[in-house]
Amino acid sequence: MKVLFDTNVVLDVLLDRRPFSAPAASLFAKVETGEIEGSICATTVTTIHYIAAKAVGTQQARVEVKKIMALFEIAPVNRTVLETAITAKFLDFEDSVIHEAARHIGAQAIVTRNPKDFKGAVLAIYTPQELEAIFNRHLTDR
Repeated sequence: MKVLFDTNVVLDVLLDRRPFSAPAASLFAKVETGEIEGSICATTVTTIHYIAAKAVGTQQARVEVKKIMALFEIAPVNRTVLETAITAKFLDFEDSVIHEAARHIGAQAIVTRNPKDFKGAVLAIYTPQELEAIFNRHLTDR
């Protein structure tokens, strides 16, 4: 399953924001093992660096960004994504960009801690707990 991870889910893991970090880290492990084809939006990379630099300093932020970029594919943000996002029916432009970047790379879902931000999405939207439950059900169905 090709899944785009919202910025908040990535930050939950990097900043160990409890209680949200555990289910998000479980999904990261599924990306590492290839059970999930994980992507993040290009804008997520810059946001992660900005927030991480404030929390742990610029050098450590660069280390963390490199780790994230090694784990995830990067969904580009180009003119087409931005033009589609600006006309989409999302309240928040950043969420619209994330959704359209996911659509343009052929993602089947977005995992976010804030599913209400993606009302009107054409992709499946899951919380980390919901996506984890789907994979756990799939394992028990085997």
